[in-house]
Amino acid sequence: MLKAKILFVGPCESGKTVLANFLTESSDITEYSPTQGVRFESCWPALMKDAHGVVIVFNADIPSHRKETEMWYSCFVQQQSLQDTQCMLIAHHKPGSGDDKGSLSLSPPLNKLKLVHSNLEDDPEEIRMEFIKYLKSIINSMSESRDREEMSIMT
Repeated sequence: MLKAKILFVGPCESGKTVLANFLTESSDITEYSPTQGVRFESCWPALMKDAHGVVIVFNADIPSHRKETEMWYSCFVQQQSLQDTQCMLIAHHKPGSGDDKGSLSLSPPLNKLKLVHSNLEDDPEEIRMEFIKYLKSIINSMSESRDREEMSIMT
């Protein structure tokens, strides 16, 4: 059985913990409660080690989060030599904020990533299905890589 290490990163108060808990069915959706997480960059290399994918979550209703998202992409995807297919970008809409999917424009290099909108209040199953598709692509990539490695050993 393959195990994938997927990191959830992004600006403070973007919805990372709520989404991770929802997607792993760890808890019901609750009120916002700040997560300490890993706020210190000196810890990031240890977190990134052997990561198979990165989910970057940002609050779509906070304009500064879009700019900050570029830094997360640079540190956790580009500098780790991950492929864009190993990255999922989630524009999270908090309850009561509306769900304005049309007005969100991202600058390069974020505009080439798969962007998924999440609103756990209006359509929770949409984000779950998108995450499952993403996870399947990560697992397929891992499986293909393992098969190639096994073939190289045998030849």
